[in-house]
Amino acid sequence: MSNSLIQSAKDVILTEAQAVTKLAESLDQSFVDACQLIQNCTGKVILIGMGKSGHIGNKIAATFASTGTPSFAVHPGEAGHGDLGMITEGDVVITISYSGESDEIMTLVPVIQRLGVPIIGMTGNAHSSIGEVCNVHLDVGVEKEACPHNLAPTSSTTVALAMGDALAVSLLTEKGFSPDDFARSHPSGALGRRLLTFVKNIMKTGDDIPMVSADTKLLDALLVMSQKALGMVLITDGSALKGIFTDGDLRRVLEEHSDIQALTIGDVMTPNCKSISASKPAVVA
Repeated sequence: MSNSLIQSAKDVILTEAQAVTKLAESLDQSFVDACQLIQNCTGKVILIGMGKSGHIGNKIAATFASTGTPSFAVHPGEAGHGDLGMITEGDVVITISYSGESDEIMTLVPVIQRLGVPIIGMTGNAHSSIGEVCNVHLDVGVEKEACPHNLAPTSSTTVALAMGDALAVSLLTEKGFSPDDFARSHPSGALGRRLLTFVKNIMKTGDDIPMVSADTKLLDALLVMSQKALGMVLITDGSALKGIFTDGDLRRVLEEHSDIQALTIGDVMTPNCKSISASKPAVVA
């Protein structure tokens, strides 16, 4: 049984991988046109899809929003009962329907068109109802679903998701969206904390810093190291950093010197050590 399960899983993954590869090979001017519509959008990018396509739309909207393109998803059923008011002049709508015949979406099309809002149709049939009325058609057709009955949306939803990611990342690259920009929309995530935490937020200051002058005896400097418990001591002339001495340096000193009592910390410190401004990101440090 385990072998059949693994083989089934491999078939699904390979089928979907082949569908995504075919999508990459079929990209044409319509993709560029869609990117330009979104890039010139002065409002928001609205994703509309029914069923599984709606779930894909939610994810694509989230990816757009986190990469610098204001976006959200609207359920087509709710849109017909008031949520259509979320769509305003200056927006761009992306509809997702593999058949291109979603009644819920087609009901909304006349209202969206009256607003002058362009529609990017993501379907598997350019000659479908949605394919015929949209301003730009993106072909997300697949040869077969990964479902053995060719029924459950699998390859088709994966391809639609890949198309959405391609749009978002292409626009991200085009507009020069940086890691710092990404972090600003992810302040609670690990990446946001990493990029938005600065040296000044986590550094030791004042009396917590183990610091001595270059003429301090090595043994006295070691006492300061032990008291501050940071595994190192900084050597300064009162205003400028002259060097550093670490626990690792101490081991090397003990290997090389039989009598350390006469040594000063200036004799054994590492001069011209690396330093960084307090205003720099901690990840740089």
